[in-house]
Amino acid sequence: MEFGLVKDSLDEIDFTLPPDTELTNKTLQQKGGVEPLQIYVGASKWGEKSWKGIIYPSGVPDNQLIRPYSQNFNSVEFGGSFYKIYTAEEIGNWVKQVTDSPGFKFSPKFPQTITHIRRLKNAEEITAQFYQSLSGYGDHLGPLLLQLGDNFSPKNFPQLKAFLETLDPCVKVAVELRNKKWYSDTGAHTEVFNLFAELKMGTIISDTSGRRDCVHMDLTTTDAIVRFVGNNLDATDYKRMDDWVGRIGEWSAKGLKSLYFFMHQNNEKFVPEACIYFINKVNARLGTSVKAPQMIVG
Repeated sequence: MEFGLVKDSLDEIDFTLPPDTELTNKTLQQKGGVEPLQIYVGASKWGEKSWKGIIYPSGVPDNQLIRPYSQNFNSVEFGGSFYKIYTAEEIGNWVKQVTDSPGFKFSPKFPQTITHIRRLKNAEEITAQFYQSLSGYGDHLGPLLLQLGDNFSPKNFPQLKAFLETLDPCVKVAVELRNKKWYSDTGAHTEVFNLFAELKMGTIISDTSGRRDCVHMDLTTTDAIVRFVGNNLDATDYKRMDDWVGRIGEWSAKGLKSLYFFMHQNNEKFVPEACIYFINKVNARLGTSVKAPQMIVG
């Protein structure tokens, strides 16, 4: 993923996770309970050909990769929907291939036509079309990911508020803010995250090397969504994942209900190995039994 990419001088970056915000503490303390934490770990796509011979059988056809993907991961950050609105029938064909993984979740991105081209304005018809397609996922639908562009700034707050207020509250949505002013302007930051909390919309935390401001640590619901961008299993990746395991343990004790941890690497070939490390650490810390990807020996 190019967003926040840093190609060198990683040792000079402070990867320390910021402390929990007051909003996060309020969100988790209000919703505390005894239900076990639901943990979903996945990648940004299932069609990664470099995984053949690593976690996919070498001879599996490209159009059948979702089946072995769902046998190795329990969720996917589905970026394909950013470029195209698939029909419920097309989606249903993928769902049929994950029936052996009943807990598997798709988290589709909002189409770029809505978020980047129309910038949330005059998008009623295409938004309705997108939401109609969601029926194809059935019980396999995870939270929707609404990613806003770098140039979508606090001056666009009115159209963001107006758009979010029209969305079906029964469908979980999490928002990713990328414009730097959402983080540097304290007033704008407070206003927008309070809006998310009021509407019961989630937030996306993007942990990437070159944009440490996006590691905002503000939870507005009891669903945490983290997009982790590693650097091809650099030593700093392992320390960062260890820190996340510790923070997730703390959030779980406070009342976190679900975690979606989407793994990215500059070279996606390294995603399975990174996920194995992260999942094993999470299981050891929390006593959970999340299934890790299975490497093909030899």
